[in-house]
Order: sequence, then C-alpha cells, then structure tokens
Amino acid sequence: MTTQKTNSHLPGVVCSVNTCYYNAEGNYCNASKIQINPMNAKNAEETDCTTFEKK
Repeated sequence: MTTQKTNSHLPGVVCSVNTCYYNAEGNYCNASKIQINPMNAKNAEETDCTTFEKK
C-alpha cells in the first residue's frame, strides 16, 4: 500500500499518535488513505493502524 502525505486531513479520522509522520495539528490524519489490520480482529485492542510511519 503506497500512502502519500497530503495537505488535508481524512474526514472523520482522529489520530492522536503524535509520533506518526501523518499526524497533523488538531489530532488529524494527513495520510491519503489508511489501513487497519488484522482482518479477523475481535476488539479494538487487537487492531493496528498499518499506515503508521514514525516521524
């Protein structure tokens, strides 16, 4: 998955991970798209944002 950093945030996506390259002021995500895994997660604790890229 190729993700670009954009100048606008993804509507409805809140990101408070300030160590992520795509994190923007106001807890926004400026990634062009996001991917959440794994496919068979049963709760929020089992999920990971695979779009995360360390600043």
